[in-house]
Amino acid sequence: QVQLVESGGGLVQPGGSLRLSCAASGIMFSIYSMGWYRQAPGKQRELVAAFSSGGRTNYADSVKGRFTISRENAKNAVYLQMNSLKPEDTAVYYCNAQGQSRSYWGQGTQVTVSS
Repeated sequence: QVQLVESGGGLVQPGGSLRLSCAASGIMFSIYSMGWYRQAPGKQRELVAAFSSGGRTNYADSVKGRFTISRENAKNAVYLQMNSLKPEDTAVYYCNAQGQSRSYWGQGTQVTVSS
């Protein structure tokens, strides 16, 4: 059974930082492309950051220079370091795993940026 479990969300003031974690199980983690997406109320889910199949990283323009995606294959984990957070970063953040013609999603973790 495939599971992606996100953690690390919460309430943070503008300018603050959060680190999201995603723990994967049930997949051959090292061969999967991992990424983070987010969905704000009334908006479509959008890519935040992801590793491509070649191992390069892709970022949404809105988070470039502020967010960093990383992965630790030995721990089957992917992370999203979010700095200089803005109110418009408020959303539910989802972990995604793509590989072997399949795509899996976590349950999401809420990030709220507000003073």
